[in-house]
Amino acid sequence: MTAALHALSAPALVLPAYAPSGNECALFEHAWRHQLPVLLKGPTGCGKTRFVAHMAARLGLPLHTVACHDDLTAADLTGRYLLRGGDTVWTDGPLTRAVREGGICYLDEVVEARKDVTVVLHPLTDDRRILPLERTGEELVAPKGFMLVVSYNPGYQTLLKALKPSTRQRFIAVEFGFLPPEQEIAVVAAESGLAPDYVRPLVQLAGRLRALKGHDLEEGVSTRLVVYCATLIAAGASITDAVLAGMIEPLTDDADVKAALLDVARAVIS
Repeated sequence: MTAALHALSAPALVLPAYAPSGNECALFEHAWRHQLPVLLKGPTGCGKTRFVAHMAARLGLPLHTVACHDDLTAADLTGRYLLRGGDTVWTDGPLTRAVREGGICYLDEVVEARKDVTVVLHPLTDDRRILPLERTGEELVAPKGFMLVVSYNPGYQTLLKALKPSTRQRFIAVEFGFLPPEQEIAVVAAESGLAPDYVRPLVQLAGRLRALKGHDLEEGVSTRLVVYCATLIAAGASITDAVLAGMIEPLTDDADVKAALLDVARAVIS
């Protein structure tokens, strides 16, 4: 009776909201159970990071997230010696902490990091599952509770910033895209608090602007930006101001392109 009452009174696990578009949740769970590294690819703002947070909570795993950038080095991930109180002390980086403690290490936009980062990842992404730490002389073996997940946006790939085939083929890969319109409307309404009938034209506009990717725009409107726009409208901003601030200004600095996008917005949202 006591155990039953405790279970009833315990707070329910709240997962970060995520709307599946396919079988990505099941694939991720299979990868987790079989200790396979995962590569997520897809456009900016389509839900890759939210998906990882959702799955980490769903599986009850700690999540170590690293936002990769041009200056990120292998030492930033593995660790380095630092001066503390006159002593030189080794301090683990996020990747090393994840290997020692277990959980998911998520490297967001991994192609943005320096090339030596991928070299460090290679021993963790094959059957060895080890992390050599040359500076400490350690060779850490990843526990069953460790999982490596990386992501990138193929739309930004260049010859200088691309995953080598030898690296890509160390991961199973899941491709992400934008949700079908009705699902995206539901997500934006839930995230912003704006009624679905008011969200619908915003999602239609996002679809029109995404079709311009590669022409006037380098990247299409992310679901994140649609949520921002809807949030502004729900807060009382005018539709014109919200669309300009939430869906057009973030896409371009070119005055002529902005004017053309506003014309598209007026035609869709009338």
